Amino acid sequence: MSLPALSASLTPPADEGVPSHLALGDEIQVLPRIFEDEINIAVMRRRLSAALQQSVQAQCQTERAWQLAWLGQPGDGLRADLLERLPAAEAAEALVEDVQLLAEAMAYLFDTDTVGIRLRLLDAAMCPRFHVDNLPVRLVTTYHGPGSEWLPEEAVNREGLGAPSAEKPEIVRDPAAIQRLAAGDLALLKGGGWEGNEHRALVHRSPALIERQKRLLLTIDPA
Repeated sequence: MSLPALSASLTPPADEGVPSHLALGDEIQVLPRIFEDEINIAVMRRRLSAALQQSVQAQCQTERAWQLAWLGQPGDGLRADLLERLPAAEAAEALVEDVQLLAEAMAYLFDTDTVGIRLRLLDAAMCPRFHVDNLPVRLVTTYHGPGSEWLPEEAVNREGLGAPSAEKPEIVRDPAAIQRLAAGDLALLKGGGWEGNEHRALVHRSPALIERQKRLLLTIDPA
C-alpha cells in the first residue's frame, strides 16, 4: 500500500502560525514530517465519511466500555480478528477497513512488519494527567467523542512531569494554550523513546468525559 491511499474526505488547509514543533495539514504527506528533528507531533486533519461514522456509532452502542488489543502483521488476520471481536460485527466493515488501512500505513511509514493496535471504547479519561510516552512514536485517532489534548512546548513546565507530589510545579504554564485533536484527526506523537527526543517528548493527556459520554480511541505503535 502507499500513503496517498489515505488522502480522502479532508478538512480545510492547515492554519498559519502553528507551533514550530507541530506539523499540521490536510494531506497525508504531513505525517512523515515526524522524522524531522524539531517536530514532535504531526497531525493530518480529516473528516470521517458517513459510512465510517455509521460504523463507529454502531460499535459505541454498548452499556459497558470495551477494548481490543492486537499485535502482528496488518493484513487478513487483523481484518478477520476485528470482524469477529467488534461488538456490532454486522456494521463493522467501514471501521475495520479504516483500522486496517491505518495499520498498513504505520507499517509502511516506519518500515516494520509488526504493529501493536488498541481499539477502546472509553467512558472515563484513560490518562487524565498530562504526561509523556516513553515509546518512540504512536499514532492516535479518536473516532467518536473528544480527542486527545496536548501542550505546545512554551506552555509546558517539564519539571512538573512524572508522579505528582507537593514539591512539583504545575505542568501547564498557560491553560489557555491547551490544544485538542478533533475526531477523525490522525496524529503521530513522538515519545521519549525516539532517539534524540528524550527530553522533548510530546506532553499530552486524555480528555475529560462528561456523564454518559463515550470515546472510541485507536492507537497504533510500530513494533
